[in-house]
Amino acid sequence: MERVPAKPKFTLGLVCATPGALTTLATLEISTGLLRHQRGDWGDLSQEDIEENELSLREGFRLLSAYRSAGGEKFWIITEADRSATTVLLPSEY
Repeated sequence: MERVPAKPKFTLGLVCATPGALTTLATLEISTGLLRHQRGDWGDLSQEDIEENELSLREGFRLLSAYRSAGGEKFWIITEADRSATTVLLPSEY
């Protein structure tokens, strides 16, 4: 199992959540997801998408993580390329 750094890899900027994320996810699930995302634990992504995120981290492109809530609901966390904002959302809201 790969170790996830304890230190954040990037800034989140303004953190936002969509209405669907706020009504579907527990606050702790959102907070935990944000911590994982910021530390480079990209969640439930393919190896190709993980590699894309690592490139995006180095080159300053948009970052995407995918997680599941305790109830099995998939949610995404997206940080903009300029690191000005991070959004928590359900895939159906994209």
